[in-house]
Amino acid sequence: MGSWHARHLLASDVATLTGIYDIKPERCALARENGIGVYASVEELLADETVSIVTIATPNQLHKPLAIQAMAAGKHVISEKPVTLSSEDLQEIFDASKKYGRLFTTHQNRRWDPDYLMMKKAYASGELGEVFGVESRIQGSRGIPGDWRGHKEFGGGMLLDWGVHLIDQMLGIVYDRRVEKLSCRFEHITNYEVDDGFKLDLFFEGGCVGRIEVGTSHFISMPRFYMTGTNGSAMVNDWREECRVVCCKNWDEKDVIPVVTAAGLTKTMAPRDEKTITESKIERPESDVHDFYRNFCLAVQGKAEQIVTQPQLMRVMKIMEAAFLSDKTGAVVALNDTIC
Repeated sequence: MGSWHARHLLASDVATLTGIYDIKPERCALARENGIGVYASVEELLADETVSIVTIATPNQLHKPLAIQAMAAGKHVISEKPVTLSSEDLQEIFDASKKYGRLFTTHQNRRWDPDYLMMKKAYASGELGEVFGVESRIQGSRGIPGDWRGHKEFGGGMLLDWGVHLIDQMLGIVYDRRVEKLSCRFEHITNYEVDDGFKLDLFFEGGCVGRIEVGTSHFISMPRFYMTGTNGSAMVNDWREECRVVCCKNWDEKDVIPVVTAAGLTKTMAPRDEKTITESKIERPESDVHDFYRNFCLAVQGKAEQIVTQPQLMRVMKIMEAAFLSDKTGAVVALNDTIC
């Protein structure tokens, strides 16, 4: 992700990449080859008065000390996710942000994913009626990446890696309800130290359930998003596709033709036709993930409110902590109003 940030900043219309620091000499050499400035140490970077914003892209356990050190040096900070491994550590960062008068946020870049934006639009439109289920899945077959992400001490595991994004997205879709309780189960198929997959159910007030699944041993993937309400359903099968929306226009179908199944006839599961349903699509929106940096730079100048706020970061962190507790105890965990 450090390279990702560097590429975007080199082409940025709001910020200039002053330089990078990496503990690996080969990464520093690569930066020099590409005409990017390289600092000899973190201290040298933080001493550079021309630097106003520091982006941290390191293993998770290093985010907190580096963020606090940078803010103490007068820098605004963007951290890769998850910011920390606990809400207590996250609060220490927030306290430092207030103490030193510097802005702090996390790179929640997947708020700009077109598949997420389409599902957010489907929910907000009201076209599906009262939404009672939202499913979000990321499934692959290659296990956990073979680096620090497979180790607990570094903040590895899929809940902290992918869950932090998918929880944030779910809260953005079901924006008008609080989470009352949750249930989570981890998978340990290829890794026993940290989770290599999980199933997390968020129970929102009013009866809506948000199901979040991440799996790293799936050779056939289920739809990326699936949403259902009292009047219809919406689905994004793959992140590259449009959102399909099917709504009911006639519930009182009298002449239902039974479907012949292996064990007999059924009217309950008989398919609908154009006489009783309407079908439409939500087109993939234009989206520019660099709007994250545009917003942060405006916030630094006092010209805009931050898109990714500290209360939002804490809400996601508290939910992840409750998910760890649910898996450990095998119980549903209730969430109070101060969390969600």
